[in-house]
Amino acid sequence: MSLLRTFIAVEIPSQVQKKIQEAVEPLHKELGSSLIRWVPTQNIHITLKFLGDVSPASVDHLTQILRTEADACPTFDIHIGGLGSFPSLKRPRVLFIGIQAPAELEALYRGIESACARLGYEKRDFSPHLTIGRVKQDASVTDQQKIRHALEGTTIDSLGTARVNSVHLYKSELKPSGSVYTQIYSAPLTK
Repeated sequence: MSLLRTFIAVEIPSQVQKKIQEAVEPLHKELGSSLIRWVPTQNIHITLKFLGDVSPASVDHLTQILRTEADACPTFDIHIGGLGSFPSLKRPRVLFIGIQAPAELEALYRGIESACARLGYEKRDFSPHLTIGRVKQDASVTDQQKIRHALEGTTIDSLGTARVNSVHLYKSELKPSGSVYTQIYSAPLTK
């Protein structure tokens, strides 16, 4: 029985993904692909819980969790905009677009996190964001400064609003060309 690398996430509509792609294009041009592993536009999402490797038998438990938590959560809107980096601007490792998340997203996360903890998954803090790129491991101090300078010189204002009406369980396959995400299960939120 092979394990599935999985995560729970909220999708971003393709029209918003396209706006994100257009907004980050100047950074792509300035920094290129030698310093940053850019996330393909169609893979941009809000991760609620990274689960790692799970057995196919665990998928049933996870889909039940999603069903239960989605039934308890109404649909809601998120506002997307702003540019940032983790862990800090001085030491960027992950580049992201910001999210103004309403209480409903936090409640959905807390419910999923709590249910997953009961199954033995490690608890993690939640900082809602949309990852757009990861700084390559071998980036030098000079590379880090170049990235920081590019981030400081780039302003990304509001990119719009996205309606969240479902939550999804994905499997992630690591390929030489990058990660391939496949939706395993989708649970609609209440209307």
